[in-house]
Amino acid sequence: MQKKHGWSVFFTLPVLSWALYDFANTIFSSNMTTIFFPFYVQEIAGGDERLDQIASTFLSYANAVSSFFLVLFSPLFGVWIDQSGRKKRFVMAFAFAAIVLTALMGLIAPRNFGDFGGLPASFTFVVILFVAAKFFYQSSLIFYDAMLPDISTKDTMSVLSGFGVAVGYMGTLVGLTVYPLVSDGEYADAFLPTALLFFIFTMPMLFFYKETPGPVLEKRPFFSGYRDVWATFKDMKQYRPIFLFMIVYFFINDAIATAIAMMAVYAKAIVGFTSGEFILLYLVSTVSSIIGSFIFGYVTRAFGAKRAVFHVGIILFVALLLGTLAVNQPMFWVTGSLFGIALGAVWVTSRVFIIELSPEDKRGQFFGLFAFSGKLSAIVGPLMYGTITLVLADYGDIASRTALASLMLFVLIGLLVHRKIPA
Repeated sequence: MQKKHGWSVFFTLPVLSWALYDFANTIFSSNMTTIFFPFYVQEIAGGDERLDQIASTFLSYANAVSSFFLVLFSPLFGVWIDQSGRKKRFVMAFAFAAIVLTALMGLIAPRNFGDFGGLPASFTFVVILFVAAKFFYQSSLIFYDAMLPDISTKDTMSVLSGFGVAVGYMGTLVGLTVYPLVSDGEYADAFLPTALLFFIFTMPMLFFYKETPGPVLEKRPFFSGYRDVWATFKDMKQYRPIFLFMIVYFFINDAIATAIAMMAVYAKAIVGFTSGEFILLYLVSTVSSIIGSFIFGYVTRAFGAKRAVFHVGIILFVALLLGTLAVNQPMFWVTGSLFGIALGAVWVTSRVFIIELSPEDKRGQFFGLFAFSGKLSAIVGPLMYGTITLVLADYGDIASRTALASLMLFVLIGLLVHRKIPA
């Protein structure tokens, strides 16, 4: 790729259409994972201090199950990248699957199919559809992240990574335009419009991103991805820096993924935010994410991805500490802003670091392993959070505060392992 300088590096058709998919999938992430699906779960399964903890458990376990399936399949995705040399077709296939399933959530939620286990049967169907939709959404990101080297040079990679994440978080602002369509307490009204927005902003990549296929490697058996994961683990001495980073990412992503999923219910049930107040808080957090992702693109280029990742972990730890101790809304406003910075920056720094550490001929495999590490953590974190809220449900708010505090331990472990990564 010809080297470009200044702002011109952002305004090419491949870069803009690539970044707009970040815009599109962040609409799903914010609306479904963070805001309206959690509100819907609390609306149906919550109600008082004890039931709010049970709703947290429902939400946590749904996220954990989705991540479990991603752990099962992500090793195969790296093989597909290496053997086909293509990523766009897989991004599109998984994106459209997520879009259709999200639309079905909106169509089924208001239907009356009777009761199941004391809850509306439609609620059960919607939770299952959410698990599947989130799986396909997360799967598309493995191939999307692996496209970054195709549109960048070594000099522009970190900056374009930051640009993509910043554009993605701008998608949050567009996603929240569905809020006026939500009837009082009927949060499922947001599902169908979210699917439509996801579809619209996925179109630029479909029509305008012209993929240059990467090198096609030797054909291997379909399930060789699992063997590759095992073989790569056995080669730990040869690839020690990348394995240490996988451990770091496991613990930091554990805290990130769990906090994202539980933020809405925690803010409403524990800190006393209304739905409208949380939307405003989330807007502020999103602006912080945009700023954090863009700035950390330059921080990564100036100081290196390793140091940038460490500073992101420190910011995340402080945010979780403040959130655990928050006794009023102002404290949680600070929490939301710091968490937004960390959330935006972690994707920028991590995917650049994984590219820096990965051998070029194994990049697809390591992106699959990167996803494997992250998604394995996304099982552990929600399971732990949900189990704590379930076991301590009779103690009300203490259950959720204890669950959130447990995430600080994960960040601390990640920071300690980070210090062992060779400079």
